[in-house]
Amino acid sequence: MKLFDLSGKVALITGASSGIGAQQARALSHAGARLVLLGRRELKLQQLCTEITASGGQATFLAADLTDLSQLDEIVNMALHPWQKIDILCNTAGVNLRQHADQISLQNWDDTLDLNLKIPFFLAQKLVPQMRERGWGKIINVASLQSTRAFSHGLAYGASKGGVVQLTRAMAEAWSAQGIGCNAIAPGFFPTELTQSVFEQSQLSQTLSAQTAIGRNGELADLDGLCVFLASHGSDYITGQTIYIDGGFTAK
Repeated sequence: MKLFDLSGKVALITGASSGIGAQQARALSHAGARLVLLGRRELKLQQLCTEITASGGQATFLAADLTDLSQLDEIVNMALHPWQKIDILCNTAGVNLRQHADQISLQNWDDTLDLNLKIPFFLAQKLVPQMRERGWGKIINVASLQSTRAFSHGLAYGASKGGVVQLTRAMAEAWSAQGIGCNAIAPGFFPTELTQSVFEQSQLSQTLSAQTAIGRNGELADLDGLCVFLASHGSDYITGQTIYIDGGFTAK
C-alpha cells in the first residue's frame, strides 16, 4: 500500500549496530527506505549494511560517538552526504546503567540523560530545517515502560525516558505544523543487549511475560509494523504520541 511505501525516503537510525535500532533498519529497508546506519561499533554496522544490501536494500553506515556533542555538526553533515537529505530520524541510541539510586554519580546521571534525552533533541533540531524545506518528515523517539512506572535500579534511566515522552510532545508542538511528525515508541521487554541481564534470568523473564496480556515477551520482529507506520504517510495525522508496544504489559 502506498500509505506505507517508503520508496524515495531516507532514514537515519541511531543505535543501529544492534537490538531495536538494527531491527528498525531492517523494517524500514523492507518498506523501501534508504538507510544511514549510525552507531559506535563499525564492524557491527558494516555487517548490518552488508545484510541489508544483500537483500536488495540501500544502506550506508557512519561510525561515530554521539555523546561527543562537539562533533554533532560533522556527524549531521556526514549523514546527509550520501543522499543529500534525511526524511526519517529514529532516535534509538540509548543507555541503561542499571544502578541502585545510592550508586548513581553525577557522571552516570549526565551520561544517561545526555544520550537518552539531550542528543535526540539536538540531533533532531539540526535535521528539521531540511525536512521543513520539503514540508514532510518523521521523528521517532524511544520511550520505555519506565517512562511512567518505576523499576528497581532504573532511576536515571526512568527519569530520562519520562523526559522522552514530554520531549516528544514538545517536538510535535514545535514542528508538526511544518509537516514533521514526532512520535515515540515505548517497548516492553525485548531481547536486546540492554536487556540481556533480564533474559539471562529465566524466572524473571517468565514473570515478566506473565505480566503481559498476550502472555509472552516481545520478539524484535514485533516492532516492524509500528516502526514502518510511524515512518510513513499512514501516520501523517498522528503526532506527539507515545505508543506502547508491550504485549499489554501496561494494560494489567
